[in-house]
Amino acid sequence: MPAVDKLLLEEALQDSPQTRSLLSVFEEDAGTLTDYTNQLLQTMQRVYGAQNEMCLATQQLSSQLLAYEKQNFALGKGDEEVISTLQYFANVIDELNVLHTELAKQLADTMVLPLIQFREKDLTEVSTLKDLFLLASNEHDLSMAKHSRLPKKRENEKLKAEIAKEVASARRKQHLSSLQYYSALNALQYRKRTAMLDPILGYTQGQITFLKKGSEMFSRKMDGFLSSVSSMIQRIQKELDTEAEDMRLTQQELLSGSDLLYTPDYDVASPVINRNLIQKAGYLNMRVKTGLVTTSWERLYFFTQGGNLMCQHRGEVAGGLIQDLDNCSVMAVDCEDRRYCFQITAPNGKSSLILQAEGKREYEEWISTINNISRQIYLTDNPEAVAIKLNQTAMEAVTPITSFERRSESSQPSHVSSETIKPVVQNESHRQPAEEPVHETEPEQLIAPGTPIQFDIVLPASEFQDQNRSSRRTNPFGESEDKTDNSDEGLHLQQMFVVRFLGSMAINSDQSKKVIFEAMRQVLAARAIHNIFRMTESHLMVTSNNIRLIDPQTQVTRISFDLENITQFAAHQENKRLFGFVVCVPEASGEDSLSAYVLECNTEGEKISYAFSLGKEIAAAQMDPEALAQLMSSVPLSNDGRFVLLKDQSEENIRSVNETEALESEA
Repeated sequence: MPAVDKLLLEEALQDSPQTRSLLSVFEEDAGTLTDYTNQLLQTMQRVYGAQNEMCLATQQLSSQLLAYEKQNFALGKGDEEVISTLQYFANVIDELNVLHTELAKQLADTMVLPLIQFREKDLTEVSTLKDLFLLASNEHDLSMAKHSRLPKKRENEKLKAEIAKEVASARRKQHLSSLQYYSALNALQYRKRTAMLDPILGYTQGQITFLKKGSEMFSRKMDGFLSSVSSMIQRIQKELDTEAEDMRLTQQELLSGSDLLYTPDYDVASPVINRNLIQKAGYLNMRVKTGLVTTSWERLYFFTQGGNLMCQHRGEVAGGLIQDLDNCSVMAVDCEDRRYCFQITAPNGKSSLILQAEGKREYEEWISTINNISRQIYLTDNPEAVAIKLNQTAMEAVTPITSFERRSESSQPSHVSSETIKPVVQNESHRQPAEEPVHETEPEQLIAPGTPIQFDIVLPASEFQDQNRSSRRTNPFGESEDKTDNSDEGLHLQQMFVVRFLGSMAINSDQSKKVIFEAMRQVLAARAIHNIFRMTESHLMVTSNNIRLIDPQTQVTRISFDLENITQFAAHQENKRLFGFVVCVPEASGEDSLSAYVLECNTEGEKISYAFSLGKEIAAAQMDPEALAQLMSSVPLSNDGRFVLLKDQSEENIRSVNETEALESEA
């Protein structure tokens, strides 16, 4: 039998969001089991009712066969054989009716009754324990709220002791109810198996007994199977007994601890504080603003992850970012009439976060941990040794050390070469197709592990100066201010898309579009890991000769590629706004340099793919005037008959260009 998922009883006291999240999975499973049990019980009751109806029907059939003799048929001569035969059949049916009656009784005892007992006993017990657990949890939250509101000054020791005793009682009650509830849910994972198998086993055994007694032709092959099912149920029952005993012993061990375990701030006199932590997790009270001048406190689960402070509500699957701790400051503050409060302030000083710890030890450890993280100790080779060296008193205000070089090294983008690559005349149809691989290509074969990723297109100063020496800017519609410049003459396709550059990286193969999807995955993952959210917006100009990424403000071409050097292009299968393409450029050594570029567009990526495909078709048909004319006749053209207009895109282009012109006029 496969292993059974269990709720860890040791984590019941901490009551973390992860435990609550796992508990919700067990509760959802119990609810699904309840619904299925009700449906199964209705079906089995229907089977039992049908068997009872079968008994009544066979009894009535026997009576009707015997009644044939009493019928006064006008032409009843020669019916003696029929009458004797029907009487024999009536006796057989009477014997079968006895078997049907025994089968109905067996179905009631072995099929319907166990399922009813499982529903009324086990499922009802789980539901009752759930209600008790929720009540105990609410009482604990209320007692913790009272404890959190204890005054800082002029404390009433008697009131403090009463509230602490109330918190301990509520916490013990919650712990006991959670242990019982968790144990019941764990046991339910075993009981549901036997509850599903017992009724169907009873049904099968009843039917087989009925058939064995009714016919000697019944096969004995099922005996071994039924005995194995019976053995399996017995084995599961033994496992349940063993698990129940283990859970009972674990409960005794967990409940045998000191009552101080339930008392908050029990070691306030001499707390044992670890000031060298670089990770911390636990419940804190956070002050939130509810109005212009009003605030409230909310108890949430906080934990550190790398250089971030995460917050998680009870029952949520994952936490969310609430504060970047790099270079922040943390200090103890006097907040209203509450104890153990501290404030986290962002490096720019514009945002702050006020939190309250449960006790003095938690309070000082949180301040020390955030102080260590703010100094970016977690990025060093031996963070614990550095934390010990830089340790300071947690009650003092923290002035962080600015040291962002280590993180910037991992995300430093490389510059795009300013040298113009000479296009190589190469038809895609002449490239030798790669043989179809027998096995699926691994990601390591498409992109080498550790390949650096460029997150921005940095235009070198020399290229920027060269492009700005001329008095003409690149017009997204191919119209030149200088009528004598005919650099765009002869182009049959010019289409512009608003895109944002996400990243580019070197690849190993361009034989499949899978390399584009893998590059998208790695670029997006790297941006999320390094918290890189800035994206450079550009205008992607697609022509029948090349593609260009144009700065929307200066109209300077950031980077361009010949269309014949683009070997693969595709839109993401799920996120339609992601588009990528592969560029193959020959190097001086004779080998090809392959790079994948990932873009995010305002429109669907399939439209850009269509523009790329159409540009390649036009480029391939330019050598044959008839083929070119036939191709151009199948697509819409602009008013002057020069450029191809792509469907549903012209309005977006005009709107985007108008916005660009408005920005330039404001500048």
